[in-house]
Amino acid sequence: MTIQNKKIVLLPGDGIGPEIMQAAARVLKECATEFGHEFNFAEFLFGGCAIDATGDPLPTETLEACRAADAILLGAVGGPKWDAVPLGKRPESGLLALRKALGLYINLRPIDLRSPLYGLSPLRADRVRDVHIDFVRELAGDIYFGKHQVETDPSGERATDEAVYTTAEVERVAKYAFARAEARKRRLASVDKANVLTTSQLWRRTVTRLAADHPHVKLEHLYVDNAAMQLVLAPAQFDVILTSNMFGDILTDLGAALAGSIGLIPSMSIGPGPALYEPIHGSAPTLAGKDVANPVGMILSAAMMLRESFGLKREAEGIESAVDRLFANGVRTPDTVEPGTTKVGCIEFGERLCAEMAGASLRPQRANHGA
Repeated sequence: MTIQNKKIVLLPGDGIGPEIMQAAARVLKECATEFGHEFNFAEFLFGGCAIDATGDPLPTETLEACRAADAILLGAVGGPKWDAVPLGKRPESGLLALRKALGLYINLRPIDLRSPLYGLSPLRADRVRDVHIDFVRELAGDIYFGKHQVETDPSGERATDEAVYTTAEVERVAKYAFARAEARKRRLASVDKANVLTTSQLWRRTVTRLAADHPHVKLEHLYVDNAAMQLVLAPAQFDVILTSNMFGDILTDLGAALAGSIGLIPSMSIGPGPALYEPIHGSAPTLAGKDVANPVGMILSAAMMLRESFGLKREAEGIESAVDRLFANGVRTPDTVEPGTTKVGCIEFGERLCAEMAGASLRPQRANHGA
């Protein structure tokens, strides 16, 4: 086993961000202890708290630290406190600026329906099994990065948001999605709205052309409305789903609902430099400070970091399997509690998870000694 020394930048952010980040960092420290790695954490201001302290959601010091990191963990940003801030200066604009500065153009969001939590899914029992979907979402283009304009109009105002894609932007995310599909079940569903949108027509042409370079991958095109319907009717039909920035933003939240809670879903954003890992949920300011947040999305994002950025597959699986064992043993956060289970807070869930990981690491040794 190769011992690793990694520099990890922590951006707790706003709302419940600091709470879930504390739990994830605690789990990573336990993992480092068990496997002999050294993870060096450095925490920086980002989002609304950075606006309060510096006037900027992405301070220069934070950006420089992120550029020098081996990987970045982000909690969540935003909240009603900053709703009156101009659009380009809000906490969320700091996230867009960070993605742009780091060249993050691909977002991977795995939607896994974990067997101990099947009862939480709104799906019928016959539809929840074998749902393991990798959403590959383009992250640097589309309507989020186009021109935003408000003009006067006889009725009051006229607002415009411009959606833009280039061939190169579609190619680079599509190539990643095809490679992801080749490493899994060799099925790729590309989602667009090519019947009405010019950007989607470019998207479909480009993805279809690239399919010739991946003859072992079965490619299917779906309109976004049909894709949403199929995710509810038969989600197990999907393996890897490739889609644009806005459609991916929407569809992955639908996928999270199928899993039973948006608090369960991790994500990874990648580009040419350090990758950014974050849960897909928001800052949930009404829950902040109450110790009721679900840290699992954050913790599984940390596990993704170990696997995808550091190549530590065994360590990532150790965290993920410990999470599943806790769920199976009835240990639940408030958003995942069911009759007969034990409700615990964010901090306690993290502590129980660390204890579960430590116990698991000792089991083979005990077995070898006949215990």
